[in-house]
Amino acid sequence: MVWAIFIFLLIVFIVGPITLLLWLNILAKKPQHSIIRAHPYLGWMRYLLEKIGPEFRQYWFDDDNSGKPFSRTDFLGLVFSAKYRSDLLSFGSKRDFDKPGFYIANGLFPLLNEELRVDNQEKVHSMKYKIDHEGLFTRHEKLEKDQTTRWLYHEEETIIVGGNRKFPWKLRGPFGASATSYGAVGENYILSTGHGSRLAGGSWINTGEGGVAPEHLESGVDVVAQIGPGLFGFRDDEGNFSIDEFKCKAEEPNIKAFELKFGQGAKIRGGHLEGSKVTTKVANIRKVPVGKTINSPNRFPFLHNAPETLQFIKMLQDEGGKPVGIKIVVGYPSILDDFFEAMNNLRIYPDFITVDGGEGGTGATYKSMADTMGLPLYPALIAVVDKAHQFGLRKKLKIFASGKLISADKIAIAIAIGADAVNSARGFMIANGCIMALQCHTGKCPTGVTTTDPKYQGALVPEEKKWRVMNYIINVRQGLFALAAACGIDSPRKFTRDHIVFKDVDGKIKRLSELFPIPDSLDELCKRTL
Repeated sequence: MVWAIFIFLLIVFIVGPITLLLWLNILAKKPQHSIIRAHPYLGWMRYLLEKIGPEFRQYWFDDDNSGKPFSRTDFLGLVFSAKYRSDLLSFGSKRDFDKPGFYIANGLFPLLNEELRVDNQEKVHSMKYKIDHEGLFTRHEKLEKDQTTRWLYHEEETIIVGGNRKFPWKLRGPFGASATSYGAVGENYILSTGHGSRLAGGSWINTGEGGVAPEHLESGVDVVAQIGPGLFGFRDDEGNFSIDEFKCKAEEPNIKAFELKFGQGAKIRGGHLEGSKVTTKVANIRKVPVGKTINSPNRFPFLHNAPETLQFIKMLQDEGGKPVGIKIVVGYPSILDDFFEAMNNLRIYPDFITVDGGEGGTGATYKSMADTMGLPLYPALIAVVDKAHQFGLRKKLKIFASGKLISADKIAIAIAIGADAVNSARGFMIANGCIMALQCHTGKCPTGVTTTDPKYQGALVPEEKKWRVMNYIINVRQGLFALAAACGIDSPRKFTRDHIVFKDVDGKIKRLSELFPIPDSLDELCKRTL
């Protein structure tokens, strides 16, 4: 017995380590990395630390406000909203108030809840987490049933998209799930997001350019079907646009609108999907080969200018009877002039414009594009809203904003700038359990969000996560009404640029309406000059 123990310890503590060191030394002689060849053991240690570095930085070394693309503070605020339907904090904000930034200007006499124009008449069944015990290494919590109000817009505040269409889209809330394609995300994410959005009411899910999957329609939620330059789900066997496929989708009652993707934040290159994520089902929906990496073009091949684009939009509006909009990224305000001028000349108008900020980026893209291509959301949104006013078109179309808008305060600023509603992709991903592992493009997402692999998708259980999505939406809407009440207005729809102030590095403040006043229309300017 003693000899057996001695031999075991000898193997574990002497023979094993020596064998490992010899093996690493032999392996280092192979032509791999220069550092490992010159310094075998330190080189292996360096690459080990490099491999686990992102996780160490995220959990140990980044402070609460410095993490990217979202800080730890933002991330945890969203997680608490989704799990507990509350983002209460203690001991004050961690924001650096010395830095310049936007603030919401509260009024002296805020409104009470009963003074708000909100539809809270109906209480609905919901579930949220309750913590039973939180120890050093474990947290014991469970889902508990409860009742909640949904904080919907009052019926008179309903957002109507495509009021001139045969089937206009009516929205009782300003917040929904942005474009995330099936293939880039899996069935379980689509199901949980769809069911959660339907339970919250007044919300929606955008299919992304990957086409309409059965799961998009299964939940009964409002669906925005996106048509990208690759025409996935809307093309024939030769890859050309198919009006028959479009009409088929337009007949689906849950599909409320269509969105032509002309640009996506950080991704002007066109869509990208790794071959490892192109399963048989993905391939059948998109009509592409199984297992082949997909790179869609960065422009619709048959649309070369504004008039052709508007004529195409008009054809879709007439054939489908439902709202048709476009999604754009703004490079410079004046670039929009030709497009808005063509609308007036042809008297053809998209039913909505989605403005995506350059800081967006759920999909795979090049670093150079992610860092520098396209304006960030707020200046881009100001440019589009101002151009719509300038050309006298603001009342003819709705404007959606998209780009890192995951909390009520950021959404309120976007609405105050002039957006009618807001999309979020990563907000809904985090509500579904995303931990920002930065593995979206690999198909090996550890939380089952950005993968179609059954092994990894199993981590995301739609029956559980749908309640998180519901809670997240409701908590955002409740937060919007709370901010509106603090400003002395009875609905988030009444936010204007007067309610937002900007504090510069010297502490000087100006209202957004002073920095970026809503411009007069060209017709009004002409009348004044005459």
